[in-house]
Amino acid sequence: MNVIEVENLSKRFRAGGENRTSIFKGISSAFTGRKTAGAFWALRDITFSVRKGEIFGIIGPNGSGKTTLLKTIAGVLYPTSGVVRVSGSINFFLSLGAGCQRELTGRENVYLYGALLGLNRGTIRKNFDRIVDFAGLHDFIDTELTHYSSGMYSRLTFAVAMQAEADIILLDEIMAVGDISFQNKCFETIKEFRDRGKTILFVSHSLDLVSEYCGRSLYLDRGNMVACGDTKQVVELYRGTPTANDKNV
Repeated sequence: MNVIEVENLSKRFRAGGENRTSIFKGISSAFTGRKTAGAFWALRDITFSVRKGEIFGIIGPNGSGKTTLLKTIAGVLYPTSGVVRVSGSINFFLSLGAGCQRELTGRENVYLYGALLGLNRGTIRKNFDRIVDFAGLHDFIDTELTHYSSGMYSRLTFAVAMQAEADIILLDEIMAVGDISFQNKCFETIKEFRDRGKTILFVSHSLDLVSEYCGRSLYLDRGNMVACGDTKQVVELYRGTPTANDKNV
């Protein structure tokens, strides 16, 4: 059963921002002869599907459209053309900790961030000890976030975010948080989600992680779909050792 279906998806942005007609730009272009910013395609004619309970990888160089694709699937962005069909609720981990207050303690931010993610107070209270244990921050939970390291901050917000129930989980380069031990705990949790029938889209520059956890993957380059299929073959193609000539490998 497919829970995500993307058909002929394209997304167009205006280069340099939407407002390209300021008086200063107009005067500048009149004297220099340069045109104001045009448009570019972040995604062009992307087609693929993701099955229920699958961990699906998305790889490609910087600027290839990976985050734009996740945002479009999540409904944050609208397609310029094409169709995205999603069956189920989505939890999008793009910017961990957005909305947290560094002058508040870790304990206070667990409740604040949890509320922003849609968790009610009772659910947060019930899972509070598990959150703190997962983050490994027992000795610092009543310390203000301003005194947290970036790793501690990421561990706390990730532990809270993992309590938000959803059918589909979108992960955008967030598995770099914390040390190796914490990353292993994160992946154990992700595998538990998969075993419970949840679907995960995993964007990463770590080809080793994608190869280990993703059965199928999508390879994007400059907004175009280069390949989609068996992860081993897609990764080999990305590394420069092609195993197939077709888009679907």
